[in-house]
Amino acid sequence: MMKSGREAGVAAGFRVLNGHVRSDRSLVEAFAQIPSAIISDNLNRMVAAGPSVRPMHKGGTLAGTALTVKTRPGDNLMIHKAADIAQPGDVIVVDAGGDLTNALIGELIISHARSRGVVGFVVNGAVRDMDVIAVDDYPVYGAGVSHRGPYKDGPGEVNVPIALDGMVISPGDIVIGDLDGVVCIPREEAESVLAASRAQQEKEAGIQAAIAGAGWDRAWVDEILKAKGCEGV
Repeated sequence: MMKSGREAGVAAGFRVLNGHVRSDRSLVEAFAQIPSAIISDNLNRMVAAGPSVRPMHKGGTLAGTALTVKTRPGDNLMIHKAADIAQPGDVIVVDAGGDLTNALIGELIISHARSRGVVGFVVNGAVRDMDVIAVDDYPVYGAGVSHRGPYKDGPGEVNVPIALDGMVISPGDIVIGDLDGVVCIPREEAESVLAASRAQQEKEAGIQAAIAGAGWDRAWVDEILKAKGCEGV
């Protein structure tokens, strides 16, 4: 007779996993020097946390490794657990389905996580205590604001792959955020994406120098238009 998942000890949907591999700190620090837009370009503009996940803090760059949380809307029990097991350099990234009914994080959990070395939060859900968050440089990204507090019942999962508006984030991936939003770099692809991003940074620096000097060669605009059959060029 086949046993049910619960009888067999399977806790999918309500579990805390440990032992994931974090991206190398030197790679995180290198990506911290690159704008999210350039990183996004070198991921072929195919990944983003969505336009609704925006910086709620005053300013400052987010750079760390993902400690992921998947929770049902309105419940932050597993976010608290994630904060308790976090290591310095972690970013707590929460998939709550984008629901804005209840705030999932606020001043207390942020202060606790920060004291443990967590370098920021990314929440596809609501936050609160904006009087504190909005005047601080500590990185907090959210999809909205609500004064209504969360429940603490579960279920949920910690350290499982999640997705924010189609951007897949696995535990240990590199998470970078700035005023343009948040981008995730898969751990296995970090070195190649970093090399391509640095090359683009150098190219754009050259363009800026040209604009300030002799001017930017704009012949490429008409070349593209002609190749596409645009009239009047």
